[in-house]
Amino acid sequence: MHYLLKLFPEITIKSRPVRRQMTRCLVSNVRNSLAPFGEAVRVQGGWDALRVIGDETLSDEQRCELESALTRIPGIHQVQVIEELPFLSFDDTARRLVAIWRAAIAGRRFRVSVRRRGEHDFRSVDLERHLGRALLDAEPSASVSLNRPEVNVRVDVIDQRLRLVHDGWPGLGGYPLGQQGQALCLMSGGFDSPVAAWKLMRRGIKTHFLFFDLGGPAHERAVREVAHHLWARYSLSHRVRFVSVPFEGVVGEMQRTIPDGLIGVVLKRMMVRAAGRIARRARIPVLATGDAIAQVSSQSLTNLALIDEVSELPTLRPLIAEDKLDIIAIARQIGTDRFAEGMPEVCGAVSRRPNTQARRDKVLAAEEGFDFGVLDAAVEAATTTRSDQLMANVRPEQDVRIVQGMAALANERAVSVIDIRPPEEREAAPLELAQVEQLAIPFYELQARAEALPRDREYLLYCDQGIMSRMQALHLADRGLHHFGVYRR
Repeated sequence: MHYLLKLFPEITIKSRPVRRQMTRCLVSNVRNSLAPFGEAVRVQGGWDALRVIGDETLSDEQRCELESALTRIPGIHQVQVIEELPFLSFDDTARRLVAIWRAAIAGRRFRVSVRRRGEHDFRSVDLERHLGRALLDAEPSASVSLNRPEVNVRVDVIDQRLRLVHDGWPGLGGYPLGQQGQALCLMSGGFDSPVAAWKLMRRGIKTHFLFFDLGGPAHERAVREVAHHLWARYSLSHRVRFVSVPFEGVVGEMQRTIPDGLIGVVLKRMMVRAAGRIARRARIPVLATGDAIAQVSSQSLTNLALIDEVSELPTLRPLIAEDKLDIIAIARQIGTDRFAEGMPEVCGAVSRRPNTQARRDKVLAAEEGFDFGVLDAAVEAATTTRSDQLMANVRPEQDVRIVQGMAALANERAVSVIDIRPPEEREAAPLELAQVEQLAIPFYELQARAEALPRDREYLLYCDQGIMSRMQALHLADRGLHHFGVYRR
């Protein structure tokens, strides 16, 4: 037995030169994707379908892995497990078919679909009726339904060869990866951007990943994991890039210069500016995001137009009209939901009172006070990792000491609490701690000032939800500064 890979229907309606080119690309992609199986698996091209032949050395576990991999390669409509043997007679075919399908049709509606190619002294419908009668005789609980079958029993007669389908699964569909060019997808690691990236891959677009680091190593580690998952499962035939841009300095400059209600829109404008420069440098012609209309304040039509205004390149938005529940359903289907559910939220990087209909003149006026040298420095400091190296040399997440509540804090010695919230948040809800030294260092200044703090004390970081505090402490620990922890009320 071997596997037949049916082409995505949209490929089959292309002109002959285009179809031939896409098929060649798909053959190459399948071979690259199955390279880990070595010489135990062979791939053969064809006009209507591809063949994948696994030899007898494959274990059951390897065969399951192979079958799973075939269903995740863009461009394949259906994966069929087939057996080919000489076509001898109607009765011989019926005997073989009953052995394969009797259990599958029990209590269900079925039809037999025969496809012939070559010269024969019978019609397809003649063989269909004979095989249908044999299946009904073998399994009386089944019934025939030509229009609404629950099970479609496929039989192909090609010249004097008989092809029987033993099993089958839906393929990923879409176009062969790389056939439709390249895009650079902005990745936050939540539900939306991984689904957007997957949709692009499925349509044949070689998709690279761009991450803006707002929360240190813990955040980047989490996004690397979801990017690696997408690449390894749906894009293995190609090497792609993961670009990380340190954006904490940009956020800090925005906190100092941009009015609170405009931070969300201006942050996206800064990201798009940086993305355009990075994409051009890598010769990637298109950007992509996980934006969906009205999902957050920066994704209103007004604000999206303001964001696109600064883009050097076209921006694809595969999810623009999708509902959140539908996006989450796709995330579950492709296996990225577990990453999204555990993704750290980066507090302090968005507006507390976001403007859903930002005015262009106010945005431009606000950006006049922004030091664009900070953005330039972030772009220059960007690092690129090859997809097959994404999880190499990733250090395990370190533990951060957490002190919970006033009673626990009172037992601490030689400790200071650093309120890392922006000034306006501190003023709106002051942190009152008796007999404990307090410092006010906004999170966007902490990394630069931490080295200068005396090392004979422990510093506990505080923010409203404790998430940014933990991420900043992890960031400092990654730099060798282990005398920082987290305080939670």
